[in-house]
Amino acid sequence: MTNSNLWIEYSEGKQTYKQLSDRYGVSPKTIKRRLDKVSKSPRYYRVEKCVVLMDTTYFGKSFGVMVFRASGSGNLLWKFVKYETVALYLEGVKFLEGLGIAIQAIICDGRRGLFKSLSDYPIQMCQFHQAAIVRRYITSNPKNQAAIELKEITHLMSKTDKESFFGLLQDWFDRWGNYINQRITDPNTGKSRYAHRRLRSAYRSLDENKELLFTWYDHPDLNIPNTNNQLEGIFTDLKNKLRNHNGLSRKRKEKLINDYLSNVK
Repeated sequence: MTNSNLWIEYSEGKQTYKQLSDRYGVSPKTIKRRLDKVSKSPRYYRVEKCVVLMDTTYFGKSFGVMVFRASGSGNLLWKFVKYETVALYLEGVKFLEGLGIAIQAIICDGRRGLFKSLSDYPIQMCQFHQAAIVRRYITSNPKNQAAIELKEITHLMSKTDKESFFGLLQDWFDRWGNYINQRITDPNTGKSRYAHRRLRSAYRSLDENKELLFTWYDHPDLNIPNTNNQLEGIFTDLKNKLRNHNGLSRKRKEKLINDYLSNVK
């Protein structure tokens, strides 16, 4: 039983301290001590040019990992963060540029200010995140006919081309534009507001982001994904692995995360 083999069983075989201690006839403390001796520093993937996906996932309050990934290849960079900020994303992009990596395009979510800050690159807004924004405004099961139709259009976003989607969105507005722009007066304050604010916000989000939702379509030569699903899949698998090792200290969690992100393809 070498420490390195023990680590493989622990991290890849999903064996707990207790299971390993039973298998090798030693105490869980001995297993823990031997695993702590295994060094797992980050090993970053390197490439000359690539399309970059970037996103952040959280493992608890104020503990997340921000990942920059070469599409279809490997993880270029990750950092443990307390909060997800535009400044941290820009810092990561500049770091990759400093390594001489030619960033061909970037896929990211709809964080305010991020698109403008990265305007030098072709930016693809993750269509999955856009759909989630619309869903938050009109729910997954809208009752209003205008909202039902907008939900259907949003569902078609990943299944159609740019011109068709733009046409569907314009047709929707032609039918419902007056409706979503209706205003009512609050009897208590006398102030005017939109009568269908959430529906209006859902439409405006789609309309304002529509060009960014189809960057993949405008640059067929770059093979840009239309979502961050590569990273979402990695995040889901990573969380499942960590779930097998509940109760770990922050330091031990980071070690497992470093090892996983260094090896996942």
